[in-house]
Amino acid sequence: MRIQVILRYLGFVLLFNAFFLLISAGISIISADNAFYPIVFSAIVCLLFGIFPFIFVPSTFDITNKEGLSIVIVGWLLSCLIGAIPYVLWGGVFSFTNAWFESVSGFTTTGSSILSNVEALPHGLLFWRATTHWIGGIGIIVFVLAMMPLKGSAAMILYRSEVSPLAHGNFHSRTRQTLKVLLSVYLGLTVLEILALVIQGMSLFDAVAHSLATVATGGFSTKNLSIGHFSNLGIEITIIIFMVLPGIHFGLLYLFITGNPRNLYQSTIIRYYIAAMLVGVLFVTISVHGSNYSLWSDALRYSAFQVISIGTSTGFANADTTIWPPFAQLIIIFFTLQCACAGSTSGGIKADRIVLLWKSFLRRIIKLRHPRAIVVVKVNQMTVNDEIVETGLIYILIYLIVLLISSLLITSFGIDIMTSFSGVAAAMGNVGPGFGSIGSLNNYSHLQDFVKWVLTIDMLVGRLEIYGLILFASIRWWE
Repeated sequence: MRIQVILRYLGFVLLFNAFFLLISAGISIISADNAFYPIVFSAIVCLLFGIFPFIFVPSTFDITNKEGLSIVIVGWLLSCLIGAIPYVLWGGVFSFTNAWFESVSGFTTTGSSILSNVEALPHGLLFWRATTHWIGGIGIIVFVLAMMPLKGSAAMILYRSEVSPLAHGNFHSRTRQTLKVLLSVYLGLTVLEILALVIQGMSLFDAVAHSLATVATGGFSTKNLSIGHFSNLGIEITIIIFMVLPGIHFGLLYLFITGNPRNLYQSTIIRYYIAAMLVGVLFVTISVHGSNYSLWSDALRYSAFQVISIGTSTGFANADTTIWPPFAQLIIIFFTLQCACAGSTSGGIKADRIVLLWKSFLRRIIKLRHPRAIVVVKVNQMTVNDEIVETGLIYILIYLIVLLISSLLITSFGIDIMTSFSGVAAAMGNVGPGFGSIGSLNNYSHLQDFVKWVLTIDMLVGRLEIYGLILFASIRWWE
């Protein structure tokens, strides 16, 4: 494995972060706030270390699978570290642990925060917070690939290392065309939401910040009460629409937009994704009506927003779900574990794997009834290879084991079981809010530093997916 090649590609990652740090510094100048120097210093550090590899390392388009995976994993960790620098330099509540937590939460699009007063942050840092969501949403390496003049195997290796394996089957084009599809949908949704929110009465700055977070299915808001601050039904409906869309596979969205909607309509996974959320909204609405809201319209409004926000792993809030009935909370916890579709910006186990689990269960029942029958798993009328099915089911098992171990670790520090379990589930699903003391309108500031580090590891496990991290940890033993 050639370290110099890895360093060269990491230089691109640093330069990319430096570009958005400079934009954040510009926002700081316009707002005349006190975040300019911390942000611009961070940008200079990024620029210097990003340019350095280009001076001493020759260009190469031929990279190995080991090098590709290393670039992706280290690129994410490096971005999270760089992202913490502006917070640390600004000071206030940002110790290194808190700054790392906020940065990892941003880049992994988790949306959990240690801030009890978000509105106290200067505009420059608020914009950088939202930007970390947007960068991490579609993937740091995907953005870098779109700008780099890559050829041959390099682009394919990096792309496959970045994107969930479940998403590959839905992209039948070349890597460069795939990147065009991803970025077209991502940029288009962002611009459309900004316009829609401004029309609904949100300020331009808030509209941009919330759109960057929504399309990335992030959850960082510029307000202490999140979307509840605006108390505007039009804004909530707009955000619901733009939470649901990024939860769909971007390739299918692109086909829909370009006049080929059949694949979207016929997709078993998309039909399940939409149906599951509609059923969840219905059950939660019935649960909270009477106990929390006297009007059916209010019960539907707040239930729909919260279920869809969690079900897409976005994490915005317009209500305090910690006071909702246990039945409603359990439904929301289910969506915290599942989230949306592969090939989207969502986290979690993914609806795709839940569909595979259900179809595998049905196949096993048929085999028990008819031992000699040849039964295959089909999704979208296509046979799914047994290796893919097995990989998906094992992933769910490992996911739940990590969830259990992390929850046990956190409860050992005296944290109650609801806060521990829901916090880990929210971190691994890149969802943000949990229950207990970290509910939809609360924050993570009161947790011990060790607990925050455990949760940031869970965020990275959820975003980078378990298999990729296991392969990276065992990279020295690859053949």
